[in-house]
This record gives sequence, structure tokens and C-alpha cells, in this order.
Amino acid sequence: MIQADSKHQVRQFRQILLWPLQLLPLPETEPRRHWQMLEAMGDDSAWRRVVKGIGTAEEESQEIRYKEFLVFLPHVRRFLHGEARGSWIHTHDDPPGDSAIRLFRRQDVTALRVVPRAGAAPLLLDVESIELYFFDDIDLAFLKVEISGRDLSLSLARELLYRLGRAYPTGWNEDGLGIHNVVLAEWLGPSGESLVTSDSNDRARFLAFSCRHRSPGTSAHWTFLLHPLLPAASETPGPLRFHQVENHHMPLMAYLALDNPRGLTRDHWLRLGMADSLHPDEPIPRNDPELTGFEGRYFLDRYWSDTDDGPNCRFICRGRVFLLVGDAEEGYFVNSGRGMLVQFRHQYFLAFLIVHLYRAALLVFSDRLVDAVHDLDMRQGRSVRTFRHRIHLTFEAFLRFTHRYWFHEISERTDIQSVFQLAGRNLANERLYREIKEELHDMSQYLDGDMQRRQSKTVTQLTVVTAFSLIGTVATSFLGMNIISEADAPLLTRWGYFFLTFLVTAVIMLLTLMQSQWLWDLLDLLSDARKPLRTRLGLILQFLRTSSSDRPPR
Repeated sequence: MIQADSKHQVRQFRQILLWPLQLLPLPETEPRRHWQMLEAMGDDSAWRRVVKGIGTAEEESQEIRYKEFLVFLPHVRRFLHGEARGSWIHTHDDPPGDSAIRLFRRQDVTALRVVPRAGAAPLLLDVESIELYFFDDIDLAFLKVEISGRDLSLSLARELLYRLGRAYPTGWNEDGLGIHNVVLAEWLGPSGESLVTSDSNDRARFLAFSCRHRSPGTSAHWTFLLHPLLPAASETPGPLRFHQVENHHMPLMAYLALDNPRGLTRDHWLRLGMADSLHPDEPIPRNDPELTGFEGRYFLDRYWSDTDDGPNCRFICRGRVFLLVGDAEEGYFVNSGRGMLVQFRHQYFLAFLIVHLYRAALLVFSDRLVDAVHDLDMRQGRSVRTFRHRIHLTFEAFLRFTHRYWFHEISERTDIQSVFQLAGRNLANERLYREIKEELHDMSQYLDGDMQRRQSKTVTQLTVVTAFSLIGTVATSFLGMNIISEADAPLLTRWGYFFLTFLVTAVIMLLTLMQSQWLWDLLDLLSDARKPLRTRLGLILQFLRTSSSDRPPR
């Protein structure tokens, strides 16, 4: 049973799950993109495209969009909102570019009924939004699910943070229940009707799926939300398919408005900071080296004064988890129109999204490189050509990602930039970027070196063929001399001489090509002017004697 914490009540609770998905590339013959195919499905899909931005916001939310727009630097605004508009900026030959983000939303799910663990009472949470983000030039999508609740115990809030965002169960206990996921998750429609229920307790299905496809299955309630996007290994027909980028626990953001956050002990803060990795029933690992300097690495206390006058708002960011914890009595913290709550849902969310876009995109590039090397067979020319083509496509996509998305600074606001940098550092994005860049550079050098080697070999063969062909060409064409004068011979005789000459010339040419490397070595010895002629002739005789028996064809 969940131990209720009566001293610390969460008056407002929000959790945003952000699930990165690697989309399977569409065929090169398919002119549409993934989001265009989803949009074209119309009524066959619950997803509807949303044009989101300052120019499309409703009147009551225009100021929110305006602040969201201005908080980021111009180069970040360009891919979030598109290029600036104006008759003097762009011409008909250079129209303004749109946002690099394509947003879809579904509104048929309004609530979530969840049972966190065995024996717990069902809890009803509101579903604030379910959105799907696509990005240009990257085979990547993000599922965003935002839920909210009120008047929860701190223990229950931690339970939800730990259990809710699990794409599939990682194991089962003696009773057949998942050991990390919620016992039951049920999406509800506008009238309270049940749309789908989780199947995490179906142990046989998950085991059979993994054994058959060498891939983890996805729980039914998450598969329902993503439809018509399907897991790559699913046997259900459909063109839009995805791989999971990371493990089963989705990155998450959480907003907790507490009665008295100053009353939280260090153990409370540690459990909140490790909400995704520390089981609610597990004791705090006191000897874990990570706990040394935990606050210094993962906490941002710019708005934490620990005084009665406030502010008392604390950021916790471990990369995959971002928590905003504050005082429910502070009007600015809970203000949904101008305070920290609206910033959490918009400005901090976008900073968190950008950081995880970086990590997911880099992991996608890494997966492409590993798959390309895995499929490479140096003994087959077709495999080498396919490998070269895939590496060039990946290199071009990486260049577009670098110049369109990759930035070290996204805002002049200290808090936004600090969250961005702290999350990126804890996710090791910089190190991952350097690794991918070096791998692409090494593969590019290998391909360039292989191409130069092939060109050098071709030049060698052509040089040898030209050199030996020159002898016969000059000998037979000197003064227009004809060795066999058959100009007046019957047509059949002349054709016979032609085909005989053609056959002999072709055989000589092929033999010359096959032995081009050996002949090149012979010509190299003969042309070495640093040695006397007698010495060169001796070396040539020695070369002929030693190589005549084991000379491999070239």
C-alpha cells in the first residue's frame, strides 16, 4: 500500500511524458513525408494537424504565445516558428520557410483512470493534451502526454512519476503483476467511456512477442494512443512504423505545487530527484557516489530563497527528469496565465523538448551507422555501393541537423538557458555529438580512401594497357602500312579477318588488364633511371624468375 504523507500534500500535480520514437524511413520513391501521410488519412485517424504559433493563437492565448516566442534567440525561433515574414524580406523566388515542427493532436481522450499498485484505490486524472511532434529532415517523432491532478499525497505523486511512463513491463512478480509499471491504466473518452485498458499483466503476450521479433512489445494503452503509428515489428499492416529510441521509461516533466516545500527534508528532495530510477519501496542508497554533491549537480536554486517572503521554487533536472517544485500558496507559482505554471507548460517544455530532440536525433544517427556497418560485406560490390550510399545520406542528414537544430545557446533568459545546459550536460549530448561526428568523419575518410584506391588502380590498368597498345598501334599504322592487303577480297573474307583481329585484340587487352599490376611492376623496374641498364635488366630477369610461378592474376 502507498503510505500517505499527510504533512506534504501536492495541491496541483502535472506530469508531461515525452516519448521519442524513431520512424522507419519511407521508400525513396515515396514523395510524401511521415506527417503528410498521417494528415492524408483524415477520418481514419484520430490525429488532427494543428498549426501552432504566435500568428495562429486564439485571442486569449496570444500573450502566452508571444512570451513563448520572445524567450528564445532568433536562430531557435526560426525552426520553432518559421522565418520572419515581410514583403522586403522575401521575394516570390524565395518564400519564407515554415516551422520545422509539424504538430498533431487528438482530443478523444479526456481522462486517465489509473491504479498505481496492487491494493491501491483507482485514481482519476485529467488528460490536458495528447500531441505528436514531427521534425523536418529527421526520421523522428515525439509523443507528448500531459496529465494533471489535485490534492495528492507526495508519496502518491512519486508513485505516479515512477510508474506511469512505462512503455512496457520489465518483469512480473509472483502474482503476475508488473513490478515497475502501474497495475492498471485506462484511457477514458469525453463521456467517461473506456477506450482502452492496459495489458501489462499479460505476461504470455509480451514474452511471445519478444521471442518472435527480438524486440519488446508495447502496452496496449500506448499502442492505442499512437495508432496509426505502429511498432516496427507489429504484424498489423500500415505504412507508418517506429522503433523505440531509448528504454522503456519515457522522459518526463513534473510540476508539483506543495503546501510547504520548505518543510521537505533532504530525503524527500533526493527521492524527488531520483523519481524515475528509485523504486518507491526502495531505501535511499546512502553509499551511492551519485548522492555526493547531488544537489550541486541536479538542482537549480535561482528562485529558492527558503524564506517566508519567497520565492520558494526549485528546479530539479537529471536530464531524463525535470521537476519544478514550489509553494502552492505563492500566487505567481500557481498562476496559469502569467506565472510559473504557464512557463512550465510552454517555455520550459520547449527547452526540455529541444534537449531531448538532440539526444534522440543523435541516437538515430548512431543506429543508422551501426546498421550500415552491420550490413556491409566487403566481398560484394553491391553491398559496398549500398554502404557508400547510406553513409552519404546519413552525412547529409547530419549536416542539416547540425545547421538547423544544433545550438549551444537557445535563450538569453538565465533560467531557460540554465535548464537547457543542465539537461544537456546530464544527458551527455555534447559527448554523443562528438562521437557521431567522429564516426561519420572516419567513415567518410574510409570511403574517400577507398575511392582513391579504386581510381588509382583504374589509372594503373589504363596506363599499362595504353603503353602496350601503343606498340602495336605504332607498328601497324606506320606510314599507313597494311600487313595483309585484302581490300579487294570478298566481303566474307574481310569480315573473317575483322572478327579474327577483334578476337585477338580483345584477348590481348583482357590479358593485359588481368596482369596489369604485374606489368606495372615490370615497367617500374625498367623505367628506374637511377640504376644502370645492366642492373635493371638483371633485376627484370630476377623478377621474371621469381614471379612466373606464383604470379596471381589481377
